[in-house]
Amino acid sequence: MDSTPNASWHTRFTALFARPWLGVLSRSLAAILGGYALAATCAMFFAVALPIARGQAVLTGMLVAIALCACAALWAFATRTALRAWVGILIPTGLFWLGTVLMRAGA
Repeated sequence: MDSTPNASWHTRFTALFARPWLGVLSRSLAAILGGYALAATCAMFFAVALPIARGQAVLTGMLVAIALCACAALWAFATRTALRAWVGILIPTGLFWLGTVLMRAGA
């Protein structure tokens, strides 16, 4: 990082986020926190949306959520950028949440 007084704020800001460990930290947080959020919303959606007995729907949702959490961790480290990892996890999470809210409102 350029610490000269003449360096612009943009140069210092860009140099800070060009460090590799921040990308790894961001991807790790996306895998852990985003994967958990995705799994939780997936389980909620399946519990509400499946037209089977409530207990079986909850169990099915939890089983799918476990596999989806593992896929989210793989996705976080397989994408080209950390931003794409976050977006690829947060969009399905939001869609599962929205679907759950809409299904609960109709019930």
